[in-house]
Amino acid sequence: MKKQTWLVTGCHTGFGKNLAIFLAQHKDVNLVATARKPESQLNFLDQYDHGQIKKAKLDVTKHDQVVSTVKLVKQAFGGVDVLVNNAGLGYFGTFEESNWKEAHYIFDVDVWGLCDMTRNVLPMMRAQKHGTIVNFSSICGLTGFLSCAYYDGAKHAVEGITKTLAKEVKHLGIKCLLIEPSGFRTDWGGRSSEKTVTKFADYKPVEQAINYMKEHGSDNTPGDPMRAAKIIYDQVTNHWDTLPLHMPLGKAASDEAIAEMENNLKEFKQTRKTSISADHR
Repeated sequence: MKKQTWLVTGCHTGFGKNLAIFLAQHKDVNLVATARKPESQLNFLDQYDHGQIKKAKLDVTKHDQVVSTVKLVKQAFGGVDVLVNNAGLGYFGTFEESNWKEAHYIFDVDVWGLCDMTRNVLPMMRAQKHGTIVNFSSICGLTGFLSCAYYDGAKHAVEGITKTLAKEVKHLGIKCLLIEPSGFRTDWGGRSSEKTVTKFADYKPVEQAINYMKEHGSDNTPGDPMRAAKIIYDQVTNHWDTLPLHMPLGKAASDEAIAEMENNLKEFKQTRKTSISADHR
């Protein structure tokens, strides 16, 4: 079996770390794992390395590092079969009070970093006439949650960009997969998220949501990131011909996604007569 080369961003913790560990143990995979400080943050991969693993220094907001990472992959393995845009961070705060600089940074990492990586990998995939782009979204990309307005907005952007990209590259043998997790036992609610606590009593429900995440993080959530890694690998490797565009992960994600789509459909049907009345007759 021909080896597939996977490029995974954000491998220091969470989904990226678990996926890197899973892929590093497969004989049919070449792995390029990235982190901001690979020399100290990716040491856990050394025990699996027999020449099929490369580490790259990558902050997805730095274009020169994006370019150098893609160059490293091409030189080491000839191309990229699977790009996993996992690098990202969360943010908790009311829409009104969120730190403006931090809100912008969410989009720099979660949206523009993802786009820069993808734009630089696409030429190789087009030349190969084959590839898979796995973009980490969130159930927040399908619905909205208290205290996550800017994070939700970033993930909605990832959803929209990926859906259009999937249509543009389908005829080139390239497919896209949106990963839409609910709560998983990663550090998303802890170190990987900024939090701004509300000062206004009017936003008490939002404050409660933020405080819960500050106290509990993601430790007690049901999602298992290693199971998620296995699902992603299985879908891309064994079910590529029927690869879905959307993949909610976790019961809560599946429940929320179905409820959101059903509610939207109900509303669209209720407003249909008014909607079509806007057209010239």
